[in-house]
Amino acid sequence: MVQIRYGGQNGQQYEFAISNEHVVVRTESRNTIVGARSFEVAPVSPIARSILNQFELKTRFRQAGVEILQAKVPNQGVALRDRAREILNNESEVQFAGRVLIDPVSQQPVVYTENLFVKFDSEESRVCQEVLRRYNLTIKRQLEYARNAYFVSAPANTGIAVFDIAERLLNEESVELCHPELARESRQRQVFPQQWHLKQTTINGKTINAHANVEAAWKLSNGTGMIIAIIDDGVDLDHEEFRSSGKIVAPRDVTRKTNNPRPGNDNNHGTSCAGVACANGNFGASGVAPGAKLMPIRLASALGSQDEADAFVWAAQNGADVISCSWGPADGTWFEPDDPAHKQKVPLPDSTRLAIDFAINKGRNGKGCVILFAAGNGNESVDNDGYASYQKIIAVAACNDYGTRSAYSDFGQAVWCAFPSNNGDSSQTTGIWTTDRSGVLGYNSGNRNLGEALGNYTNEFGGTSSSCPGAAGVAALILARNPNLRWDEVRDIIKRSCDRIDSAGGKYDANGCSPFYGYGRINALKAVELAKPAQTSPISIFQAVQDIPINDLQTSTLSVAIANTTLLKSIKVNVDIEHTYIGDLIVTLLPPVQIGILPIILHDRQGGATDNIKTTYDEVNTLKLAAFKGKSPQGTWTLEVADKAEGDTGKIRSLTIEIGF
Repeated sequence: MVQIRYGGQNGQQYEFAISNEHVVVRTESRNTIVGARSFEVAPVSPIARSILNQFELKTRFRQAGVEILQAKVPNQGVALRDRAREILNNESEVQFAGRVLIDPVSQQPVVYTENLFVKFDSEESRVCQEVLRRYNLTIKRQLEYARNAYFVSAPANTGIAVFDIAERLLNEESVELCHPELARESRQRQVFPQQWHLKQTTINGKTINAHANVEAAWKLSNGTGMIIAIIDDGVDLDHEEFRSSGKIVAPRDVTRKTNNPRPGNDNNHGTSCAGVACANGNFGASGVAPGAKLMPIRLASALGSQDEADAFVWAAQNGADVISCSWGPADGTWFEPDDPAHKQKVPLPDSTRLAIDFAINKGRNGKGCVILFAAGNGNESVDNDGYASYQKIIAVAACNDYGTRSAYSDFGQAVWCAFPSNNGDSSQTTGIWTTDRSGVLGYNSGNRNLGEALGNYTNEFGGTSSSCPGAAGVAALILARNPNLRWDEVRDIIKRSCDRIDSAGGKYDANGCSPFYGYGRINALKAVELAKPAQTSPISIFQAVQDIPINDLQTSTLSVAIANTTLLKSIKVNVDIEHTYIGDLIVTLLPPVQIGILPIILHDRQGGATDNIKTTYDEVNTLKLAAFKGKSPQGTWTLEVADKAEGDTGKIRSLTIEIGF
């Protein structure tokens, strides 16, 4: 156990256990060391990879650049932990591998650094610095928010002894406060227990596993830097989950022509939509993209009004990245199949269509705002809805806590994807837990059965009205990961990220599209993984230029030596051969013997009387070259040209091997 004191020598003491099954790791490059995709992790030796296979990722502290690993098989004791630390600390790519603390109450991991906070009683700078020097501590910076306070670092490899240093410093007469710097997972991106749409959770003793894999995506992106515009009936700007500094940007009421989009009487909808998309998660509900900023645009005008068009223009001109619209033409009654409203067709007005086009063509500096619409709640064809079926937007259907179609959700060719919401019929949960207008206003006036006693949250939001801002939040996660994406690329990533649900009843076609779910239920983690910007690998070119004669019925060779031992990620082989009848030739690439890959035939007597071979072979046109990925290219590479017929001669001019590392 180790102790830490807050409040000085007589302050509250807190104890932490030293975990036997966790290791904290930071790499020199700040790349992860454990990941689902090998190209996203830091390069380490085979022995390090072998020991890492016995651990799984517990959590990451992105700002600190560290990750906590936990032994896959618990209770293996300290031997595995210490063996892992020993191996990893010998890796050139690993800055350190250390021990992890455990909070005895929550059982959650806590990371300690070799930094300390120290505040002195003495006002003499000389005294402060003399004490710090005596403990071999380096001042990183003097803290301006407290008098005689310093942020200092202990010598490298101090490790857990930093707690002893802090305790000894507290015994110094001149020291008022001192404690090591500890890091825990932030509550900023918290999933609250009732938010089953964000991760697997248990509600009323039932395990609900029908989520959009959102919490897992936050390790890669939480939407920071993005702006989500919620066009709806107003947002409670004073709600505790939207009150953080800078959260609200460019608020607008296009109906009243003011910059105050607060709700009017009975305007409860927009606050809940905004919460699903991007509530901070500091108090009672997290949005899908808690780091994103919110642009609340109140639209209380009739469908098809000029105000409706103005809303899209305002969003685009004021920096919105994503626009979420949980509204549209009136639905038929979902449980009454004979309701004539099911068959009504409502077109998209030109004024609104052109405003949407403006946002797509001019928004985000020409890359286009990503615009999403709720598919509708009438258990009817979305293709009759000119808004949600417009080809440039994303129509979002609803799926329930069973992982099947919500009973009311609209269907049709225009459905692009699905996102979790309530069911409509009986279900395992009351619906989606999200923000409500504060206090007695809103869906929940202060009834625990409807959310919680203060009335700030509701537990029964639903419809495709909830699915749409959920999907909008995922779009913000994607763009935060890669802001260079165009609107159509975001839509394609959402398509490719979807999990096919309800295979038996989904009626998926040959292209993987369902009339009920589109391409399936969004998987936020997959989406942000797909959004990762293309990495430009360092390219090295190795070349041999020499005229080597090619004689009838003989074999000629040209070789190039490569000393680089870094594992290769891509390879191209460029061959320049002069010959008057390439149908005579078999051209083979002979890799270094130590690689363990058989020779690859690049050209096998095709081409007849054609002159010359000047060709680049890569993993696309020569699939066998892909076998070199992950291998060290060190050694001698040889181009072998065998002439199999008489009558024509030539020469090998050059061999060029282009390797990406």
